[in-house]
Amino acid sequence: MLARTEDLQHLTLVDQHVAFVDRDPRTGATPLVFLHGGAVDHRMWGPQLDAFPERRVLAPDARGHGWSSNATEARLCDDVVALLDALGIERAVLAGISMGGATAVDTALEHPDRVAGVVAGGVGTSEPVFEDAWALDLFAQWERAAAAGDAETWLGAFMAFVAGPRRTRADVDPAVWDAVEEMASHTLAEQVVVDEHGVAVPPARPIGVTDTWSRLSGISVPVLAIAGAEDADDHRRMAERLVASVPHGELVMIEDAAHYPNLERPERFNRVLDDFLAAGGL
Repeated sequence: MLARTEDLQHLTLVDQHVAFVDRDPRTGATPLVFLHGGAVDHRMWGPQLDAFPERRVLAPDARGHGWSSNATEARLCDDVVALLDALGIERAVLAGISMGGATAVDTALEHPDRVAGVVAGGVGTSEPVFEDAWALDLFAQWERAAAAGDAETWLGAFMAFVAGPRRTRADVDPAVWDAVEEMASHTLAEQVVVDEHGVAVPPARPIGVTDTWSRLSGISVPVLAIAGAEDADDHRRMAERLVASVPHGELVMIEDAAHYPNLERPERFNRVLDDFLAAGGL
């Protein structure tokens, strides 16, 4: 289920250390960059890394995640471009879930010449709109737990998104649940800094990109939103709004999946992504 950490490569850039997986068949096809969600890492793309053998596939750990540098105030979209620069990649298709999807959209807005296509799952832009009581309650739990340094409660609130609002843990494949929990636990153990009193220090938040929703009409490349049918209502609504706001948008709903459709329904996810790449000549 999870990608092997033995495959990680490492780069030291100007202000960060980046860990990433690089599958390079050395063809002329447009590279595909997978961007993970918040609190997890590159390993969430285990079912996808070898599913596109005709093209170069990258999966980096964002700042504050996995085996990359601790979080600092920075724009994640700029980090993506810094990695592309370091590897000599001119343009790539960016595919992300949750935070990673938002980063993909941000990169298309801020660095349009570097993006050939966007795939965003469980998100609209990096300025999310949450109105549903279920999600708002979980975020409130999450914030209180983070402020109190309560890792167990924080993890419990985070894991609720794996099942979504209409399912329970029993409805999720145990391998998927365990994989997400393992990644989030690793983030807590390795990326959370404590002060001299042993109290957890909230990690630095990425610097946001602004006016994202109003600028979506300027994204000229194809955009695919992949939504899990069992994901939270807000996440699905944002995906719908995303594709309605760009010139070339498509929405695909994946049944029997919530926030991580690439893990819950990898064959369906991979087929949808492959069709998108083929249809766009990417």
